[in-house]
Amino acid sequence: MATKAKLTKAAKQAELISRYAAQRQILKERNDYEGLRKLPRDASPVRYKKRCRVTGRPRGYMNDFAMSRITFRTLAHQGQIPGITKASW
Repeated sequence: MATKAKLTKAAKQAELISRYAAQRQILKERNDYEGLRKLPRDASPVRYKKRCRVTGRPRGYMNDFAMSRITFRTLAHQGQIPGITKASW
């Protein structure tokens, strides 16, 4: 489980990205790199790291389910993810 500080930081960073998105787009269209440099670093969407919604784990993230591979596997085995069944042949 990720610490609360990491989860809080990720939430703040996501909010910062959405706040500066329009301004970044305008500066990019003008090729105003000096203006882009003055914006906060965490306002860049490239710096954002997606995390598992259940555990906060940053690695092994699956976009389709918004969770890590480990959490996905345990919930799939328990039958808690709709439409997912364990393959057997």
